[in-house]
Amino acid sequence: MAKEYSGSPKHHHRLEAKRSPLTWILGVSFLCILFYVLGAWQRSSDPNTTQFSAYNRVGCDSHVTTSDNGNAVVGHPSSTNLDFASHHQVVLNSSKTVSQFPSCDMSFSEYTPCQDKVRGRKFDRNMLKYRERHCPAKEELLRCLIPAPPQYKTPFKWPQSRDYAWYSNIPHRELSIEKAIQNWIQLEGNRFRFPGGGTMFPRGADAYIDDIGRLIPLIDGTIRTAIDTGCGVASFGAYLLNRNILTMSFAPRDTHEAQVQFALERGVPAMIGIMGSQRLPYPARAFDLAHCSRCLIPWQKYDGLYLAEVDRILRPGGYWVLSGPPIHWKKFWRGWERTREDLKQEQDAIEDVAKSLCWKKVIEKNDLSVWQKPINHVECFRSKKVLKASHMCESDDPDTAWYSHWCPSCSCFLLDTYSDIHIVHTVLIFLLSFVLKRYRNLEACVTPLPEVSSSDDVAGGATEKWPERAYAVPPRIRSGSTPGITAERFVEDNKLWKERVAHYKRIISPLPTGRYRNIMDMNAYLGGFAAAMLNYPVWVMNVVPINSNHDTLGVIYERGLIGTYQDWCEAFSTYPRTYDLIHASGLFTLYQNRCDITYILLEMDRILRPEGTVIFRDTVELLVKIQSITDGMRWKSQIMDHESGPFNPEKILVAVKTYWTGEATQKQL
Repeated sequence: MAKEYSGSPKHHHRLEAKRSPLTWILGVSFLCILFYVLGAWQRSSDPNTTQFSAYNRVGCDSHVTTSDNGNAVVGHPSSTNLDFASHHQVVLNSSKTVSQFPSCDMSFSEYTPCQDKVRGRKFDRNMLKYRERHCPAKEELLRCLIPAPPQYKTPFKWPQSRDYAWYSNIPHRELSIEKAIQNWIQLEGNRFRFPGGGTMFPRGADAYIDDIGRLIPLIDGTIRTAIDTGCGVASFGAYLLNRNILTMSFAPRDTHEAQVQFALERGVPAMIGIMGSQRLPYPARAFDLAHCSRCLIPWQKYDGLYLAEVDRILRPGGYWVLSGPPIHWKKFWRGWERTREDLKQEQDAIEDVAKSLCWKKVIEKNDLSVWQKPINHVECFRSKKVLKASHMCESDDPDTAWYSHWCPSCSCFLLDTYSDIHIVHTVLIFLLSFVLKRYRNLEACVTPLPEVSSSDDVAGGATEKWPERAYAVPPRIRSGSTPGITAERFVEDNKLWKERVAHYKRIISPLPTGRYRNIMDMNAYLGGFAAAMLNYPVWVMNVVPINSNHDTLGVIYERGLIGTYQDWCEAFSTYPRTYDLIHASGLFTLYQNRCDITYILLEMDRILRPEGTVIFRDTVELLVKIQSITDGMRWKSQIMDHESGPFNPEKILVAVKTYWTGEATQKQL
């Protein structure tokens, strides 16, 4: 690794720069502890405070109460009559009425809170910052239900959904006109058809992937996880599934209206995202393959900032595939409407950045070019290749993409705890938001790889080939680099989730039938739930909350699964109605003191499809609180015993979002 001597002026300058924010953080931490002690003292001095009233503080709004409605969802017969009262000091039924959440206006039907176009216009257009995540403030949060479009239909089942989607579900025909020649998408009557074409593969994604497969190994299990930057409607990722390669496709919400929404409607993994000024929400060494097909990312600009980010998330020995301008410009330059000089300059600059990252160019053939990241940095340091044109990142955590920050919407919880300090608390929130950044900025530097003992060793450890990779102990656990998680614990977690998914199969009858395709695990831990679902025709978005005790997303990727970081006090980067089943195990225990859980539940409702299912696992007290809120969201739910029996304090709440749609506007009639 590159080091600087302690006597250098630059080193002392960095130390001085760090003292000021460190002082702020220490001071703020002291205030937090002080206010916590004061709040605890106030609660202990009130003899009327009960256990149940404490749980009522989980949400900021006390008008939501428990339902007297016993609506149930499909379940195992033995779980239909449950008596929790003898084991728990909570009231399951109440004479009070449920507070019903109204429907939002139809103009919010495709609302993406953190990628809102109107809010985005307030931000800098440089580096496309206005298209990055900009989430609403607490006073802007919606307390209504996002409506489905009129005549919304249940999406086609997989694998038919790869090729077809209902027009009424995504009423946007712009891409079928704009990209007609490139065969992205075609409108046929009341449905869309996806021929599998793309900007650089009008012959179809299958033929294009076959071309890549002649250059690098795609079918032997070496490559399992891929990322497609600027994915369009994700045909590349859709057809890689035939090769057992799971692709994280992402694209911004831009002039190509609803491209990520189309991808998810097809049953293909995708997220709203962009290469801008911030790190991508994935850990270091995550993907075996990165791909850009005329994705319009200026790879050569900003000192190679974007290629440095690809290098961070690419596994040692991973590949980067680039097609389209400027590759093979001598042959194709006329069709690209650019000068030869401009294209040559761009390709030369990309080649220079790749060399500074110590990448090896594997091949350039036709309009495809392939580079490979080294398996370690031993030879790079020996030859000084990396240090010539770049420098090593000094970050102590290359996985970090999202800072764990104090959530402003938590203020209501603390004010409820100690209402007399609201002025000081407001100042505290301001100071914390000033000191801490929400997302981590990109850095034009080389992310250091873990040290190795030999130039033949894979930095961080080699993974097994797929499918053995799914259950083999991941390198991060084998090496002890994930504190608190051992190989034995990993094996036990796999066994546990196999049992739990078998139980889900009994209580949720459509699970093995193909009814569900897009699944999200909101608190994925080691990815055990997703691994146990591998036998079903589904894919799972494994979400690791930034507030988790363990950062396990790198482990999940080493298993050959995909996922992302997320703070659930904010909205997820997806369109409404994009997931069939959502799994939330222990999530609300994690967030009950951080922000109003009502907004987390409303976000779940936003991304859940009509007639979609949610499985909660938590304490019965929290599940009762959750059920009291979801009863007002047009959900039907039932609390069930733990699979081990009624004496386990953890319970299961299964909820189904009922089918309803918004009313057609005059423009839609």
